[in-house]
Amino acid sequence: MLLRTKSLIVFLCLLCLSSVALVRHLYMSRHATIAEWLPALKGHPVNPCPDNLDWLPNLDLTYPIRYARRDILVNPNPDRKRASITKVDASLFPDFQTIDLTDDPKIELQHCAEPLIFDVPAFAEGPSDASHLLFGISTTLRRLNQSIPQLLRWLPGTHAKLFVIVIESERVGATEGQEETPAVKADPKHKDELQSRMRGLGMDATLFDPLALQDIFSEKYFSMVKIIYDNRNEKTQWINLVDDDTFFPSMPALVSMLGKYDPREQHYIGGLSEDWWSVTKYGMMGFGGAGVFLSITLAEVLASNYRLCKESSHANAGDIRVMECIHLLTDTKLTSERNLHQVDLDGDLSGIYESGRLPLSLHHWKTKGNGGKGYNLPVMHLVSDVCGECFLQRWQFGKDTILSNGYSIAMYPNKKLKELHLMEMEATWSEPTVVDGSDNRGIDHSLTPTRPALRLDEEKFQYKLIDSAVVEGGVRQSYLHKGHAGDIDSLLELFWMENKKEVEAEGRLGVVGNKG
Repeated sequence: MLLRTKSLIVFLCLLCLSSVALVRHLYMSRHATIAEWLPALKGHPVNPCPDNLDWLPNLDLTYPIRYARRDILVNPNPDRKRASITKVDASLFPDFQTIDLTDDPKIELQHCAEPLIFDVPAFAEGPSDASHLLFGISTTLRRLNQSIPQLLRWLPGTHAKLFVIVIESERVGATEGQEETPAVKADPKHKDELQSRMRGLGMDATLFDPLALQDIFSEKYFSMVKIIYDNRNEKTQWINLVDDDTFFPSMPALVSMLGKYDPREQHYIGGLSEDWWSVTKYGMMGFGGAGVFLSITLAEVLASNYRLCKESSHANAGDIRVMECIHLLTDTKLTSERNLHQVDLDGDLSGIYESGRLPLSLHHWKTKGNGGKGYNLPVMHLVSDVCGECFLQRWQFGKDTILSNGYSIAMYPNKKLKELHLMEMEATWSEPTVVDGSDNRGIDHSLTPTRPALRLDEEKFQYKLIDSAVVEGGVRQSYLHKGHAGDIDSLLELFWMENKKEVEAEGRLGVVGNKG
């Protein structure tokens, strides 16, 4: 009898556990895209309360300031996937403290908190293998040299090859009373020095003179197809034309995107402009700053008919010449990848950077947005050295704070956050040009769904990244909110580091995960 009773108890326990598992499975299946509240797990103490902030004087701050900081330990987990937003049932920062480091960087912090652990998708050791990709740029020596910081964020160690047409200066059209200024060939010594420098930094780069120095820029751009194709190897599957300010946040994501297509077929892949007016003016083409990707099979057709295409087109933009050549010789049409971003918008581009989406490419980051100053993507992207694909990933803390990693920390007063549809992109940018007779608002084809922009310093307080640095132990980020009407500035700092110690097995359930 006792044995039967024990067996019945065991059976009922197993039945309960199975029921819980089934309910959880059904719930997760129905709510796989909805972020859940997750408990915050405090990490192993690192140095949550440093007594010396000697890096702050380098940020050119006006003291006194309000200051708070937090350490974040990153725990790579192969079972996690990047989420649009992860909700954490904890505050991100302790209370502010007013500090003044005018005379001495040593400080006694009054409010300290132990590190949080973020469970993030595990990323591969070392760069992604992109040996089947060949990239091409047409630019000047000076601009190429200025582009090295951003190229260093995505190209080295990937085995992808970069071919660059370089000149000293571009040809300038004639103005009234003046003759046209011809293009100037790059100094061979300077060209060789720059190529050696790039290769020394881990970039498989080769610099070329133009096929014809007298070619206008659009012709040089189009000639990259022939130059790259003529320098292909047995691994080559894709020829990719980019601008010197095209930024790829994730080479693994780019390789994965192209992996959906068979390079033995004719494929023309790119991103449309976000601005509908630009699409209606220039056509359904891959806009060059977002990146133009040609399968090796299609590139062969263009390269074999290079002279015909060059003579048939009079377009003043290289990406238009590529489109015209494809339409002249084949029935291939553009396959648009919406996460390739031309960024043809002006004004405050926070909505794009705070959307939680991982862009495949970003263009115009040097000049568009932020009052024409652009955004320092190479610095913003440094945090990916610690947490892989977490660049621009979002975490919500408590009821009022969202971290858009590498761009901003936004605080929403008066319970405003719970009213927002966070899967919609905040339309912060300037209104695009309206196309006569079109019902398209200008971005319906590209960035929707959207929601109205909030009033800064009323409905949303935004701390924007002003600096990031790789230092011993991890990556430090500094986010600043400028004070108004006599109020002092406020600075929030995060220090990201890899979790070197294993989390206790029973504690893993409390790790800040990626759901939603």
